[in-house]
Amino acid sequence: MEESQSPRSPERKTSSLMENLLGLLRIRVKRGINLAVRDVRSSDPYVVVKMGKQKLKTRVIKKDVNPEWNEDLTLSVTDPTLPVKLTVYDHDTFSKDDKMGDAEFDIKAYIEALRMNLTGLPSGTIVTRVQPSRQNCLSEETCITYTDGKVIQDLCLRLKNVECGEVEIQLQWIDLPGSKGL
Repeated sequence: MEESQSPRSPERKTSSLMENLLGLLRIRVKRGINLAVRDVRSSDPYVVVKMGKQKLKTRVIKKDVNPEWNEDLTLSVTDPTLPVKLTVYDHDTFSKDDKMGDAEFDIKAYIEALRMNLTGLPSGTIVTRVQPSRQNCLSEETCITYTDGKVIQDLCLRLKNVECGEVEIQLQWIDLPGSKGL
């Protein structure tokens, strides 16, 4: 028997969000390194993180090409195959903000590590290593570690479409009660 519920009905949407939600990905945007100069001598950088239709941004750091944000941005993950896009902008008061490069990264290896049963491993155990390649924006090897009962990945991303700059981030997973989970 087929349901005659229209796809636009609101009840369906809210339940499917929790049904499809695997959990939350907390991205700590740590710092920028040697970012491009877009104003006279410096830049006022901020970071925008996108995954699917979600878009989050950090605060602006004034006149600093080596900014320290140490800011947490949290994405809801429904599809772990979607790449996460990170773009650095220079905040301008009177004109459109200038792009200062972008990077993209996959969370597939991270999700795979989360799905392993790591309980009981010593803190600091390296679960997986991901090497820099032409297919990713890593500027150095990244390790996924099991630390204090959490799976953590530190990444240093080389920005593309710009003359210089890297951004350091850290991934951490948050399980949500009521979500589908991994």
